[in-house]
Amino acid sequence: MSNLTGKTALVTGASRGIGRASALALAKAGAQVLVHYSSGATEAQAVVAQIRAEGGRAEAVSADLSKADGPHALAKRVIDIVGARLDILVANAGVASAASIEDTTVEDFDRLFAVNVRAPFFLVQQLLPVMREGSSIVLLSSLAARSAVGNLAAYASTKGAIDTLVTHFAAALGGRGIRVNAVAPGVVDTDMSSFARTDAGREMTLSMQALQRVAQPDDIGGTIAFLASDAARWITGDTLRVDGGSKL
Repeated sequence: MSNLTGKTALVTGASRGIGRASALALAKAGAQVLVHYSSGATEAQAVVAQIRAEGGRAEAVSADLSKADGPHALAKRVIDIVGARLDILVANAGVASAASIEDTTVEDFDRLFAVNVRAPFFLVQQLLPVMREGSSIVLLSSLAARSAVGNLAAYASTKGAIDTLVTHFAAALGGRGIRVNAVAPGVVDTDMSSFARTDAGREMTLSMQALQRVAQPDDIGGTIAFLASDAARWITGDTLRVDGGSKL
C-alpha cells in the first residue's frame, strides 16, 4: 500500500462508482480526502462517514460541474478547506450518453463535453496555485477512446480529448514537478455501465476481455491511488489501460 499520510486529495464524482472507490483507496493510504458530489449528497456523506469510521479524514464538497463556473466554485471551496496545498486531484466526475450519430442531440453533445472535458480542464487551471512539486493529477479516460464500443461516438470523443489533455498537461506542468496521467477503464460494474449487470451485458463484456470477470470499482480505485503516490513518481503523460485486457 502506498503511503499518502499527510497528503490532501480531491476526488470529483466521489459519491459512487469509481470515484467512491478512489476516495476510499486514497483515504486508506492516509490522505485527507475531499469527496465531491453534484447531486448525491446522501451517498457522498456515506463515503465520508465510512472514511472517518476507519480512522481517516474526509469532507464532502458540492459543485455542479456541468455549469461553466462549476470548476471555479469547486476550486474555491477546496482551497477554503485545504489552504495552500492540494497534493492529489482525481478528476473522475463524468457523464455518458449512448446514441447513434443520427440521434445525438446538440444538447447531449454539449453536456458531455462540459462535464467530461471542460470541467477537468478548468479545475486543473483553478487548482494549480495550490499544487506543488510532487503533486499528482489523475484524469479518467476510457476504453472507448481507442476502440469502437457501442453507440458512444460523442462520449468517446470526450475521452479522446482527455488523452490529449494528459499529454499537454504533463508537458506543461512537468517543470513544476507535477505529474499528470489518466486511467482508461473498460466496462466496470457501476451505475454508468449498468448494462453489464444483465446476462446479455455480462456476456458481451466478457467476450471482449482477456480476464473473464466484470471489473469492480475497486479494481480501478487502487490503480488511481498508485498513480497518485510516490510509487509512480516516474510516470507522467501516460494513459494507463485498466481494462482486463479488453479489445486486445
